[in-house]
Amino acid sequence: MRSRRRRMRRREFEELVLQALAGLPSDIRRLIDNVEIVVEREPTVEQLEAAGIDPDSDETLFGLYEGVPLTERGVDYGLVLPDRITIFQGPLEEFCESREEIIREVRTTVVHELAHHFGISDERLRELGYE
Repeated sequence: MRSRRRRMRRREFEELVLQALAGLPSDIRRLIDNVEIVVEREPTVEQLEAAGIDPDSDETLFGLYEGVPLTERGVDYGLVLPDRITIFQGPLEEFCESREEIIREVRTTVVHELAHHFGISDERLRELGYE
């Protein structure tokens, strides 16, 4: 079982998310459209269920994409609230044993959730090594 490391301050964790975004190629960053990226401490029951996770299980969630992927947006797409990517600080801190591991997992999670924004499925992400 992994040991629990100290909790980061929220702002420190948010900075890791911003660094992960800044580390993306500029061509990719320019394609991101109408997406809000937020940090929350833990997923809600509704978010777990939306991801197909039983809230009573030990399974958890590092991130969640909620919205309409770019590949599904048609000419009638407009005047809608932004898609939302939520990165969950608590589960990532619980899983990781070091700051370096948190940095890697935050980056992987941000890329994974943005891939959903671009219409890439979980199956394809597994093939690419982004589980």
